[in-house]
Amino acid sequence: MKAYHAESAYAGLAAAADAGLSFIEFAHASVDLLERAIPFDSICIGLADPATSLLTSRVMIDLDHADEGIFVQYEYEIPDFNHFADLARQEVAVGILSETTAAAGRHSPRQRDYLPPIGLEHELRSAVRSGGRMWGVLTLYRASGRVGFSPAEARFMHRIETTVASGLRRGLIASSVDRASTDTAAAVIIFDAANQVVSATATAEERIAQLGGNLWTELPTVVQTVAAAARAHTAGAQQVANLRLRTRTGEWLALHGTPIRDRDGLTTQTAVTIETAGPAKIIPLIVAAYGLTDRERDVVQLVLRGDSTNQIATALHISPYTVQDYLKSVFEKVGVSSRRELSSRIFFSQYTNRFGADINPDGFFAD
Repeated sequence: MKAYHAESAYAGLAAAADAGLSFIEFAHASVDLLERAIPFDSICIGLADPATSLLTSRVMIDLDHADEGIFVQYEYEIPDFNHFADLARQEVAVGILSETTAAAGRHSPRQRDYLPPIGLEHELRSAVRSGGRMWGVLTLYRASGRVGFSPAEARFMHRIETTVASGLRRGLIASSVDRASTDTAAAVIIFDAANQVVSATATAEERIAQLGGNLWTELPTVVQTVAAAARAHTAGAQQVANLRLRTRTGEWLALHGTPIRDRDGLTTQTAVTIETAGPAKIIPLIVAAYGLTDRERDVVQLVLRGDSTNQIATALHISPYTVQDYLKSVFEKVGVSSRRELSSRIFFSQYTNRFGADINPDGFFAD
């Protein structure tokens, strides 16, 4: 009988989170480590945009028969228990689906209709948070006929939350930020009420291919997610249909979903726009990924403006020694040793003047 070692798994996850791995590398390392602590048959680790909690990437193991389109529908459009966004708002962002439904005295559509066709019965979910934001998700499954997940296993999932979040944050910034091209037109895709693509702009096929899919036969999950969030928002949900993600080539993209009304005011179609994410959209994400505090952000903004240590101290009403302490912390978090390295690592000169601007609810800079 296989022995399970929670402490070994926890130590391994902490080491992996500090190793500077990409998201894909960290996800696969986490799968191997989690198997030391909790038995499971299938697993999914996802990366999310912390501003909107929409999933941008997923690594799935032994879920070959899972239909991504159906998953998106159950996650964002069909009322159910333990949605990731709901878990993220709870004090403990972990849920055992069977326990949640038993306590509520109602069935779960996902447990009844989505899991059985792919041979699964039990689900243990965690929204992975850090700094009050959801950076990703973690879901373990067990096959039909097996024993369900235990409260002790749920407690372990809660214990590793901040560690996994650290790995996801580091994975987002594991390589340098590329300067996105500015001459690529936005791609627009139109969905009908049945969630089928009915039309698209000339650049849509190229953008969809860049995201690893095919416009007419296999849409990327991230595009389906934004479309589903837009439809849910039309139906009254609070979900914002925006997200930012990084492609395999290192380019940052922004996706936005919105309903389309006809001349009679009816909403029967949905549009998803894919465009190059400008600096103002990705800076808040990068800053959050490095884990800078509000005061550290203030110091960095003034450094990038060219202020001296004394000028920063005067502007923030703190001592020069405190400024140096903040800078030391920033350098350590970002992995640089000078102000010039800091500037080149995180920010581009043409938009540093917007760094201190207010942030909209969607996580982007306010105009």
